[in-house]
Amino acid sequence: MILCSNPSEQFKSYQSEIELAITSVIRSSSYILGEQVSLLENEFADYIGTSSAIGVANGTDAIEIALRSLNIGFGDEVITVSHTAVATIAAIEASGANAVLVDIDPKFYTLNPKHLKGALTKKTKAVIAVHLYGNAVDLDPILSFCKANQLFLVEDVSQAHGAKYKGRRLGSIGDIGCFSCYPTKNLGAIGDAGLVTTNNLDLADKVRMIREYGWQNRTSIVPGRNSRLDEIQAAILRIKLKYLDADNQKRRNRAKFYYKKLSLLPIVLPKIHKNVEPVFHLYVIQVENQKKLISFLKNKGVMVGIHYPLPVHLHPAYKGKVNHSKDMSVTESIVNKVISLPIYPELSNSDSNLIANAMSEFFK
Repeated sequence: MILCSNPSEQFKSYQSEIELAITSVIRSSSYILGEQVSLLENEFADYIGTSSAIGVANGTDAIEIALRSLNIGFGDEVITVSHTAVATIAAIEASGANAVLVDIDPKFYTLNPKHLKGALTKKTKAVIAVHLYGNAVDLDPILSFCKANQLFLVEDVSQAHGAKYKGRRLGSIGDIGCFSCYPTKNLGAIGDAGLVTTNNLDLADKVRMIREYGWQNRTSIVPGRNSRLDEIQAAILRIKLKYLDADNQKRRNRAKFYYKKLSLLPIVLPKIHKNVEPVFHLYVIQVENQKKLISFLKNKGVMVGIHYPLPVHLHPAYKGKVNHSKDMSVTESIVNKVISLPIYPELSNSDSNLIANAMSEFFK
């Protein structure tokens, strides 16, 4: 069976290095916020192009702590999208703020800047731009909107490690960037991990305090929590970071193959903004017969995904409880059309051909 994503294959690629690093950490007797975390933070900041990177326990915590570092909390509002992982909205709520959800761009599946004005209130404090599927949000109009209305811009880069917008790495453009390093991500741990990036040294210091009880010299200066990155995950991420650009290029090569092989089929292929260098965390197509295609491909040994089968504002936990624009038509319609095809650096030529041939057979 060809999986939609396969982190175990990446482990095999770097197995000897990873096992050596894990053993070294275990023997060091330093397991939490030690040398490996510090080195990862420095290396990741250099890679993204920010003055600071701070390791946290996971991507959800990264967003919550980022918002709290910006003094966003109870009674405040944060604008973002419904076509995202529930974690984005869960993190907003965990900070004490309220999410306000807007519709997405039909081409790129990301936040549509034209809907921002209608969502703005006196309580709005920030916009979270969710970079999705390895593609970037069109940031310029969002940056202009935030500047004009004195709002913070938070980048959710959990699906776009290494992607660029106008030559700059995502996570270096807004006030603060948030990364998940869940195992299936382009930069994935073998477990949970997250990172926060910023060019604001004061924000970085506050994030560091919040992730560990609000401590400064073991005295709680601000209300904090426990969201510490462990040394084993940091050591693993340091190894994978060395190969991230090469692995992202392999993803782009697989995407190029799909574009070539699937271009004549009656499907909508991924659109990439002209200002973006994507990293194809996912290769998401649109079809009119989603369920039939999924079943057909499964019978051919191909597991595909629907990463967001239900918009967040229609989940039982949020329906009727979370604020959103009246018009969510794009968000609500595409969930019945999108399919994520397998894509990861280790996907073989033979498996790629099998997937493309199965797609062609279905549409005969």
